[in-house]
Amino acid sequence: MYNILVVDDEPLICKGLAGLLTSSGLGIGQIMTAYNGHEALDYVRMEDVDLIVTDIQMGEMNGIELMHQAKMIKPWVQAIIISAHETFQYAQMAIRLGAKDYLIKPLNGDQFLDSVRNTLLKMDKPVPRMDEWLSGDREHFQMEELHPENVERLKRLLADSSELAEPYEGDDSGDMRPLGVAGPYFSVLKLKLALPGGEAPSSYRERDVRLLQYAALNIVKELLHREWNALSFYTDELEIAIIIQWSEAEYAESGVNKINQLEMIGRTLHHHVHKYLRMECIVGISQILKGPRFLRELGDQADKAILWSGEHRDYHVFYYGDFNWHNYAEDPSREELNTQTNRIVDSAKVYIEQNYRQKGLTIHEVAKKNHVSPNYLSYLFKKNTGHNLWEYVIQLRMEESKSLILNTDLRRYEIAERVGYESPEHFSKIFKKYFGVSPSELKK
Repeated sequence: MYNILVVDDEPLICKGLAGLLTSSGLGIGQIMTAYNGHEALDYVRMEDVDLIVTDIQMGEMNGIELMHQAKMIKPWVQAIIISAHETFQYAQMAIRLGAKDYLIKPLNGDQFLDSVRNTLLKMDKPVPRMDEWLSGDREHFQMEELHPENVERLKRLLADSSELAEPYEGDDSGDMRPLGVAGPYFSVLKLKLALPGGEAPSSYRERDVRLLQYAALNIVKELLHREWNALSFYTDELEIAIIIQWSEAEYAESGVNKINQLEMIGRTLHHHVHKYLRMECIVGISQILKGPRFLRELGDQADKAILWSGEHRDYHVFYYGDFNWHNYAEDPSREELNTQTNRIVDSAKVYIEQNYRQKGLTIHEVAKKNHVSPNYLSYLFKKNTGHNLWEYVIQLRMEESKSLILNTDLRRYEIAERVGYESPEHFSKIFKKYFGVSPSELKK
């Protein structure tokens, strides 16, 4: 049974789509509705949501940003985008973020249900078992790999980019176009794989190690190569490098932060490698720089980001920019790391305590004020306080709303407004989930 969240700032459309889904005969458990992106994110954080059906143009947070933030929280969540306009830029961005469909209003009921049905069916797609891979049934993994010579040239670029001519025009110093190196903006991700059970490669047959690495590369290509301009290849035993690149026009696209997109990619890759191969992997993500002459520096950044996994063994995706490398002449001590972590968490708590009443407050905003990525801040906050960041926001909102209910004559919608909720109904749902009684029941 699947749980579906329908999001639209027009309540009649939400009600109509929910009615279609209810009478569809599909294997649907719960159908939730939200009237804006912030309300929808609360559902994603607090409920089991499998599929989001969202309008693209809604107040402060559009459907693209909602989809992006939802996938940052739960990479496995699928999405169908609905729009009143056939806008190519929105459609392109939605597909890049992994949207399963892009439907134009006014919706045809049959077309809408077909889209939902197809999305749910693909979520049920069987995954080959490990023993099938190891026994040689590799049909699922027939993929086009880069020519070995091109792989070696790409590996040399990550090792030493100084041979590239200045300025880069796309075909300098040996014609880089056949390699697929176009740019001009680049980022490098590296996946450091660990064999199932944490076994050393020497405990596996060489053929099995190669097959697992081949399977991981296939997952990378399946997830990235249709929507992203990416080059993926082996760099070392149980390591895969990914060069992601943007043209000038692609990089100029507004709507979603590029670093957040890279983190979403990293989380999605980790999720799928762990789910389908039962392998752990650490993902290191570089910054974004312009020009292939920086590829070596970007590769070094990805390697350096991975090093932090030694300090955070229960975290898996590391962005180079989250760590203040310039503050340390050499590798920081554990005491210095703890001091930095405590400073970030304390600063986040102060900001939340000052702004939790703000409508539309997001983890992304809190992270931006602390100059770290949302995922890393969420991880540090839970590690240091024992509860996640958004639970802290809700705790502050609920405690204040309880006090207002017991000590004032304010109406429900006035209290919801004061503590940061746009919808009184949504406020009541959160309140009852938190306290076990509704606001009116508590008042009585």
